[in-house]
Amino acid sequence: MDAGTGLSKLEPCPHYAVIFASRRRLDDGVDYTQAASRMLELAAIQDGFLGADSARDSHAMGITVSYWRDLDAIRAWHDVAEHRNVQELGRRLWYTAYTVRICRVERSYEFHVDPSNLERDGG
Repeated sequence: MDAGTGLSKLEPCPHYAVIFASRRRLDDGVDYTQAASRMLELAAIQDGFLGADSARDSHAMGITVSYWRDLDAIRAWHDVAEHRNVQELGRRLWYTAYTVRICRVERSYEFHVDPSNLERDGG
């Protein structure tokens, strides 16, 4: 993760992105946050994991994009037993709907404001 932006560091292209979009139940009564944190920790130690970005709005809609070196790394992550167990919990307890999309990233670029310019400009 880039300390300046809070976004995943760009990796050389091509690589792959797994886009997980979900709608959560409003009151699941289960510690979703703890499980989500654990999945990120577990993904981070998988061979081929490059990073992840995640956001959730106030209407229970969320998107997590994880970045991977190749399709084999994505398949291996999908098959990790603890990840599969949490996937099942998600279907039973946490989500009303979700989609998964796997995409090849051919090109990427970034923009960010230099923090020293914010201070100088009063921003």
